[in-house]
Amino acid sequence: SLTACFGETYDFTPPTVSLSNENRLDDIQLEEANVDWSSDKEYKKETKDILNFGTEQKQFIVGSNEKDSLVFDNQDFAVEDLNVSVWKGDKKTQLELKDDRSFTFPAEKGQYVIEVNLLADSGSAQYVGNILIK
Repeated sequence: SLTACFGETYDFTPPTVSLSNENRLDDIQLEEANVDWSSDKEYKKETKDILNFGTEQKQFIVGSNEKDSLVFDNQDFAVEDLNVSVWKGDKKTQLELKDDRSFTFPAEKGQYVIEVNLLADSGSAQYVGNILIK
C-alpha cells in the first residue's frame, strides 16, 4: 500500500507590506523599520530614526486624496492591531484605516514618510516608505 504525505509550507517571517490601488501598475513596497517577530524563529530589526530611514527609501508618487490599501504577502498570523500614519516633517497624522485595509492619503501635497504598525499574535512589525503627494 502507498501512503502520501502532503506538506503545506508556511511562512513564519513578518509579512512584506505593500500599498496597492487600482490606478497604479506596481504596488509600493514598504521597508521594515522595527521588527520583533517570533514564530518558528526569532526575527528582530531595530531602526532608531524611522523618519530619516523613511526619507532614504525610493520615493513613490501618489495623488492627493488617493485611496490605497495595505496588502500583506502572507498572513500566517492573527492581526491584533493595525494602523497607518503619515509624517510631514515632525507632524504625525493618523489615517483612518477601514475594515478592508483601505485608507486615503491626505489632501495636502508634499513629501511624507508613511508608517504602518502591525501588532499580531507573532509579534510586532513597523514599516516605512517615502511618499510624495502630488
